[in-house]
Amino acid sequence: MRIVPENCYFCTKNLRDIDYKDVDVLQRFVSAQAKILPPRKTGVCAKHQRQLSRAIKRARFLALIPFTTR
Repeated sequence: MRIVPENCYFCTKNLRDIDYKDVDVLQRFVSAQAKILPPRKTGVCAKHQRQLSRAIKRARFLALIPFTTR
């Protein structure tokens, strides 16, 4: 049996996949220095944290999200 935290954003919204093209959602989980926030700050479960980091990295590669800030 797997315990899922109740405050995971993606579990509460009942989202199965995280889309790398949805920049507004991805920006919520990126810091001001354009770093991926850890799950202890965002409250995202481990499964969605892995999907989230993969989506952020893909969005960075396609220049939808900046790698760094100026």
